[in-house]
Amino acid sequence: MKAAQCTAYGPPEIVRVADVPAPVLAAGQVRVRVDAAAVNYPDVLLVAGEYQLPVEPPFVPGSEFAGVVEAVADDVTSVRVGDRVCGTGMVGAFAEQAVASARTVTPVPDGVDLAVAAAFGVAHRTAYHALHTVAGIASGQELVVLGAGGGVGLAAVQLGVLAGARVTAVASSPRKLEAAKAQGATVLIDHREGGLRAALKEALPSGADVVLDPVGGTLAEPALRSVRWGGRFVSIGFAAGIPRLPLNLVLLKGVHVTGFQLRDLATHLPDRFEANEERLRALFAAGTVRPHIGAEFTLADTASALRCVADGEAVGKVVVRVTDEGNTRQ
Repeated sequence: MKAAQCTAYGPPEIVRVADVPAPVLAAGQVRVRVDAAAVNYPDVLLVAGEYQLPVEPPFVPGSEFAGVVEAVADDVTSVRVGDRVCGTGMVGAFAEQAVASARTVTPVPDGVDLAVAAAFGVAHRTAYHALHTVAGIASGQELVVLGAGGGVGLAAVQLGVLAGARVTAVASSPRKLEAAKAQGATVLIDHREGGLRAALKEALPSGADVVLDPVGGTLAEPALRSVRWGGRFVSIGFAAGIPRLPLNLVLLKGVHVTGFQLRDLATHLPDRFEANEERLRALFAAGTVRPHIGAEFTLADTASALRCVADGEAVGKVVVRVTDEGNTRQ
């Protein structure tokens, strides 16, 4: 089969399409003919050898896919050949075929494009659990979303508005802010214009109830300063670098600073995790929430798709079309 392969750690351009053996189907697994795969920032870090859970080359990157089930192991009864499903994993999605545990794939609702299904899982699940499982967002609260033009950021804007929050979107370009506005953000701040601390103070004189931060870097501290007494600051990732936050701010403001990793919730908060998973799946099936796909690439251009995400150029999600390579847009 054809797949985008990382043969050594390096920049996105190290990834090349090659003929590789099809993945072996093991007990409890399904094999999926991949139609589309979505790019996430950890894919870039894995290729660079900078992710906290490294994968030794050679490997096929890609953590999020959707397609049609081609085969199931003998012990699998919950999934059938011909089912349209989406799923996630550490690697393996940027290929014509992928295998996954039958327990981890989800049916794609009728009428939903497989590219949309591929782009939905990681970003919306991350945003939903950060807002509801961790931050406890409530109607009428003030929510600040950093990186509001990215996949997780736009999902957080959409889900925050749906929860009844007033959303302040912080992003790096007018194009990203327009996308956030389209998802319902009320206040738009371009942090590259400078003075994020002052801009947040002006926009939120009484402070924010919740800050979601998938960016880190120099944006984290002014965002933390914007949180009212007793508010919540949720750290999701460090696309701009790991910040050093002064703990005196946490003490003086009584702020709850929480780190968030999606994979940890199922282990540590299984009941709450599954309840919120069901709620999110219902919203997706009803068409209430949908990912914003800002760019599509062919499998042959997987390196370009990774570069788009690495450089922060993506608006919303970036998708690699695997079996429908004539249908691309950017």
